[in-house]
Amino acid sequence: MANPIRIFLGDLTYNTVGMSTASFPLNVGYIAAYCKKRFGSKVDITLFKYIDDIEASIYENPPDILGISNYVWCHRIGLEMFDLARSQNPNIITVFGGPNFPQDLESQQSFMEKCSNVDFYVPIEGEIGFSNIIEEVLSVSELGYKKEILFKKPIDGCVSRNPDGLIQFSIPKMRTKELDEIPSPYLTGIMDKFFDGKLTPMIQTNRGCPFTCTFCVDGADTVKGVNQFGLDRVSSELNYIGEHITSNVNTLQISDLNFGMYPRDLEICDDIVSIQKKYNYPERVLSTTGKNQKEKIIKAIEKLNGTMSLTMSVQSMDAQILQNIRRSNISVDHILALQPTIKKVGLVTNSEVILALPGETYQTQIDTLKKLLIAKLDFIEVYSCMLLMGSEMNTPEQRKKWNFKTKFRILPRDFTTLRNGKNVIETEEIVVGSDTLSFEEYIELRTLSFSIYVTNMGIVFDSLLKFLRQNNVEIFDLFFQMMKQIDSASPSVQKIFASVKDDMVDELWDSAEDIQVHYQEQKEYEKLLSGEAARNVMQYHNALVRYSCMDEWTQFAGNMSFGLLKRKKIISYELENQLRNIINYCTGLGHNTLSNNRMSTNPKFLFDYDIESWLADKNNKTLNQFKLDKKRTVSFQFSRNDSELIQNEVERQNINSGMGQALKNIPLQKQFRKPKAISQNL
Repeated sequence: MANPIRIFLGDLTYNTVGMSTASFPLNVGYIAAYCKKRFGSKVDITLFKYIDDIEASIYENPPDILGISNYVWCHRIGLEMFDLARSQNPNIITVFGGPNFPQDLESQQSFMEKCSNVDFYVPIEGEIGFSNIIEEVLSVSELGYKKEILFKKPIDGCVSRNPDGLIQFSIPKMRTKELDEIPSPYLTGIMDKFFDGKLTPMIQTNRGCPFTCTFCVDGADTVKGVNQFGLDRVSSELNYIGEHITSNVNTLQISDLNFGMYPRDLEICDDIVSIQKKYNYPERVLSTTGKNQKEKIIKAIEKLNGTMSLTMSVQSMDAQILQNIRRSNISVDHILALQPTIKKVGLVTNSEVILALPGETYQTQIDTLKKLLIAKLDFIEVYSCMLLMGSEMNTPEQRKKWNFKTKFRILPRDFTTLRNGKNVIETEEIVVGSDTLSFEEYIELRTLSFSIYVTNMGIVFDSLLKFLRQNNVEIFDLFFQMMKQIDSASPSVQKIFASVKDDMVDELWDSAEDIQVHYQEQKEYEKLLSGEAARNVMQYHNALVRYSCMDEWTQFAGNMSFGLLKRKKIISYELENQLRNIINYCTGLGHNTLSNNRMSTNPKFLFDYDIESWLADKNNKTLNQFKLDKKRTVSFQFSRNDSELIQNEVERQNINSGMGQALKNIPLQKQFRKPKAISQNL
């Protein structure tokens, strides 16, 4: 190889119906920067994010080495690119890398046998292992290049096959402790082409995780411990991003596993604030906040002035279950104890719960949800337990121990059609039952979580939830009754609940292979494109409620609330009137937010109480202390700017497959109407 070794590196994103992993390919950027530093002009490296770009380039002029990141959302497309590359260049070297690789030896061997088009696998951090492959290629080329020579002995940091086809391993400790030895992909200009107005810049300030959660690929012992990039470098990267960002991108993603947990993160927040002042960017910071040290995290988030929310990854509130998943070193009680402080500084809290963890029962799940609702967390999202390759939970030992019952489903929006006509669909394996949780209980708990997802979303129902709490009604009971008494709801709300249950069952398959075969039929694949199949159940149906029957949903919530108050035998004419005022207030905020005619329909209601002042009160005064001397007519309206923001985002998305994603992209405070008093009446 007298010429430079041509290398393609891809971290691929599906963009068939909108991007689901639309961030810069930072991981392969690090590898490219490290290899350029190590080998200089001996290598010619091209980075890829979009599937159609790498596919076209392979057809046009395939590389000598093709390296692709392997995550659950891009596993199959990586294998397809390897097949394509081998058909165009039989001597190509194919390299898979990333955390989506089994922990145990037996499963690793099975993986490599099944993925026969993969020459090398580089687990964990890729810079050292991948560069070692290049070094061997350069060494072999000096003797007269033959690909077969590469497999005579193991290469450090890699999994490969020997000449007899048997798996060989050489995976010593291969993490880079001095991270600044890796040149910055930003400061070297390697990432410049991805400032295209579509992708979100991603930055990493450290690597590793101090926790060992069994459901997470980052909980493995091989990635234990945290190494950090230098603060000066991080600051320079932030400035570089600010200088190059396009006006239509407003988000920055921090890929640290526990941002805000370390004292130096406050300095990074100061840098972000400086960038915001200088470039009016970013408006949103996406991150996974730390699991402990919440006081530090709160200080970090305060510095960012509402740009970043606090994520409370509680997963379960049951001590035994936390022990089962090796998470007992994360203090959930400490997290919840900080809730008053969090509310005082006006931070929004997101809490994540995983359904069907080892040892989970119907009651432990209920208890977790109750505790989180008592703590007044703003958003509670219940996720199915995914069995990730690379996690301890997805080992034969753990599967047998907990007797997991699993199914497969399509990752929403992660599919495409290649030039050869083949449809490629990414899938995930999820736990839907065990010895302690039946499938029927799993479905009911997911249905309950949908009731919470819609009604506990903040702003629209804040007044209703506060009112119930002040009258000693447990909020959980509202959501539970909405699920159990769905027959008393309007036909449109009943229809949505029925659709939720149907989709939760219909999305499940016995095997990933069954999914691939089924959706090779074009008429079935069209259902993916239209959003009729494989949509995000929670996001889609939440958007559907907002689009088609928000008024009916609000009335249903009000009726259930009346029943709960009546059950406590505290209902009175005054209390009933207060509840009626609140339901009208909720209806006004949530009315007709997503349809094209939202500006032409401004609901008006007559109020006996100053609900806005009551909501703003921090002293827990009751609503009757905010009774108006004169009735007030209030109109609920959108500003022109907010309406245009919603319309632009909605038009970017498919109504079936992408409306839920549209709502994710719009700040919550801009999604709903604002009350405007228009008269004082006698």
